[in-house]
Amino acid sequence: MEIIIFMQLLLAHILTDFVLQPSSWIRQKRQHKTKSPHLYVHALIAGLLTYVFLQDWSGWIVPVFISITHFFIDLWKLNSHKDNLRIFLLDQFFHFIIIVLAWLYLVEGFAHIGRYLESLGNSPKLLAILVGYLLVIFPAGFVIGKATERWQSEIESISGDMSLKAAGRYIGIFERVLVLTFILMGNFSAIGFLIAAKSILRFGNKSDSGARKQTEYVLIGTLMSFAAAILIGFSIRLCCFE
Repeated sequence: MEIIIFMQLLLAHILTDFVLQPSSWIRQKRQHKTKSPHLYVHALIAGLLTYVFLQDWSGWIVPVFISITHFFIDLWKLNSHKDNLRIFLLDQFFHFIIIVLAWLYLVEGFAHIGRYLESLGNSPKLLAILVGYLLVIFPAGFVIGKATERWQSEIESISGDMSLKAAGRYIGIFERVLVLTFILMGNFSAIGFLIAAKSILRFGNKSDSGARKQTEYVLIGTLMSFAAAILIGFSIRLCCFE
């Protein structure tokens, strides 16, 4: 029952923010802010959908809470000087926190938060998984960068400004996170699929020495990245999954 209530709250938010909000409303809100009627209508829709999905016709506190907080979170976003990914993610994070608070109120879960967090902090399996993801995201990338540093200047002199800034670093992070996830899930065949997908990457004509150097550089970085994620993943499985 608890998970159903959470999904109802989440569904109401998704419909409000992404389905029932036309682009014209967003532009009008950005232009007029608190003078825009769409800002108020949008907040009311958030509360109304929450009320409808929860189907607790005598319970109006949570829908009103959702409407008011949705209004002020959106107003904060509208008053931000930038409209970029960071602001969008913060906006959605604030909405998510409100949804969690509303859910805890509905399921009377506030009294159990401390005990639940304590159990999570004392779970070796969860702590190992958390450490594993942190390792593949941060230290592994740093070590691989240092290990391939001797070739970076040579490759940069060949490619110039043809590559996206820091693209290789983000590609490495995503591939290591995926590999670690596949290992923890026991879906080892998906790692082969990921390697095959990565193999379609090409750098011009292979007969050119510069292209060969770029391909070799990417291959070294890829193998090191996969090896690090696989080693960390199997270490976690051996320690905590057996």
